[in-house]
Amino acid sequence: RIEALEVEAVPAEGFAEFSILKSSKLERPSVRISPDLAVCDDCLNELFDPNDRRFGYPYINCINCGPRYSIILELPYDREHTTMREWSMCSDCQREYNDPSNRRFHAQPIACPACGPHLELHHGSQAVYGDETVIQAVQLLQEGQILAIKGIGGYHLACNARDANAVQRLRERKFRKEKPFAVMARDLEVAKELIELTPEVQALLLAPARPIVLAPARLELAGVATGYLELGVMLPYTPLHHLLFAYGAPDVLVMTSANRSSEPIAYQDQDALERLVGIADAFLIGQRAIARHVDDSVMRVSSRFDRVVLRRARGLAPSAVARLPSQQAILAVGGDLKNTVALTVNSQVIVSQHLGDLENQATFSAFEQTVYDLCRVHELQLEDCLVAHDLHPSYHSSAFALELPARAHVAVQHHRAHIASVLAEHQAFETRVLGIALDGTGYGDDGTIWGGEFFVGNLNNLERIAHLESVMLPGGGAAARFPVQSAAGFLANLETPDLSAAPFHFPDRYFKALKLVRQGVRCHASSSTGRLFDAVAALCGFTREITFEGQAAIWLEQLAQHSPQVQAYPFGFDGRVLRHRDALEQIVQDRIRGRRPSEIARAFHAGLAHGVFQTALALCEKQNLDTVALSGGVMQNALLLDLIHMKLTEHKLQVWTNLEIPPNDSGISLGQSALCAFSAPIKTDTLSHFGLI
Repeated sequence: RIEALEVEAVPAEGFAEFSILKSSKLERPSVRISPDLAVCDDCLNELFDPNDRRFGYPYINCINCGPRYSIILELPYDREHTTMREWSMCSDCQREYNDPSNRRFHAQPIACPACGPHLELHHGSQAVYGDETVIQAVQLLQEGQILAIKGIGGYHLACNARDANAVQRLRERKFRKEKPFAVMARDLEVAKELIELTPEVQALLLAPARPIVLAPARLELAGVATGYLELGVMLPYTPLHHLLFAYGAPDVLVMTSANRSSEPIAYQDQDALERLVGIADAFLIGQRAIARHVDDSVMRVSSRFDRVVLRRARGLAPSAVARLPSQQAILAVGGDLKNTVALTVNSQVIVSQHLGDLENQATFSAFEQTVYDLCRVHELQLEDCLVAHDLHPSYHSSAFALELPARAHVAVQHHRAHIASVLAEHQAFETRVLGIALDGTGYGDDGTIWGGEFFVGNLNNLERIAHLESVMLPGGGAAARFPVQSAAGFLANLETPDLSAAPFHFPDRYFKALKLVRQGVRCHASSSTGRLFDAVAALCGFTREITFEGQAAIWLEQLAQHSPQVQAYPFGFDGRVLRHRDALEQIVQDRIRGRRPSEIARAFHAGLAHGVFQTALALCEKQNLDTVALSGGVMQNALLLDLIHMKLTEHKLQVWTNLEIPPNDSGISLGQSALCAFSAPIKTDTLSHFGLI
């Protein structure tokens, strides 16, 4: 990808041939680290050519494919700075490495069976080496066993996706109750059986990143994604994946991160052997070490946009996602959910791979390691950096940031960071826009919880000028786990029937939460769009605890997809506040009258989209704006995003969304970097500067 072109005339030096000289360090590294790449067709042809010396070799690669980010220990990118330094090239590999006409010319990870790493299969007390490893691994998969398979950025847990018993055992062992699994299809023909394989979906499946692609499912694999309209599918991207299928592995494999739910993916061999005991029946281990864990990337095709990135990791990270007009080194530590870390060096914003939720100690340790890793690789001292963090006083990431030595610490409000991430990606530094951040929760300037925010401005200043109607949410973070608890906040001031009776069947938790709201105990004012979705999901029948983040909102979106278009519920805008009271009252009445929950869900989506549109139209006219920037976790809702986008563009408004990074909290670190670059930071060692203490 060409990002800049500079032409400079230089005198001829008289060289007779082209050569690549040994790297020397004169100043801070500026060359970007390449993401890991899927195996190329040329290497695949050699892999299955009995006459080729790399026939069947699981570590085949060249300059066009193979690992990069996951094996690099430091820059410059030379073999001795990678995890391949343990293996010296044989004479044949060395000859290819030195030949400018060969596609392995200066390909740092190259190896062959004579000089490179190999595979091991550990099954109980037995260990198998050599050619039999793949054959026996395939046999175990055919028998319904669960395998831990070492990939490029970590281990996967794999089993036959068509074997309901194997899938159920994996769920039970991994403690993954309901969250859908992703699968790996043997090839495009198998993928076509599983999902609606449009040209756009196929292009994403075959993209160099080889992401997991969410697409409408054509059949249901028992236990894999029960009750969901979409299925996450990816194609083989390592030589080992192709070898497994070639030797007869089931044509659809569950391929999920090797961990217990909420933990980071296992990527070090000994850690995997210890942590995955009781989950995996056997371990297919590659001898090449992994420098850092990198999950699979996740994308979705959008009817309004080329694609939406939902998780940015293997194949995408750590590419630079934006350039900022600042030479200042900036470390942005992101938020606490779906964390990523961003480092701005030489004006380029490099965003790390998806790390996860920092409530988990192992994930927090990975977060710390990533911070130091990025700085070490780019030879930056923390003392020379601006360190940006979220405004929330209780975020683990913020507390960590404030302990770092830094040129200055800069607090950035969560939803401004969401909007700033869009502006940074579009390289629109001074363009005034209307920014709409629809999200779960984020700490606001006034100490309340925000999540439905309208801003006007640019990277120099984003002023909050409107918001979703606020309610008192009971119990803090528990409201995000129990939709009925969110419902208590939204319904407290409405006239409602007995919600313990049919058709609602609200549990006792709702009434305890309602009591807290009415007594003003342990409640927080919130304008969260995410919690509004939870409340409506509860009214439509989702009255239990969620088992993964965003489950109730995803359930509501899926429910809405089962309904044709219906009349929207009313959302009114009074110039400052987008009101939801009338919509909620009608939802309650419609449930009592027996209206189908799918129609209610659809009418809610349509109503919220129309309310956001009407608000945007009024604010753009008042502020003389023609561009709207959309971001925040709720913008992952494909139905809502499409409805908002359609209405805005019909009225000739330009709509910007995130391009390379997700609209969820994975994009916070980029937004923090951008706002930090355009601020005049004051060194602060405590949060008192921000009026929080």
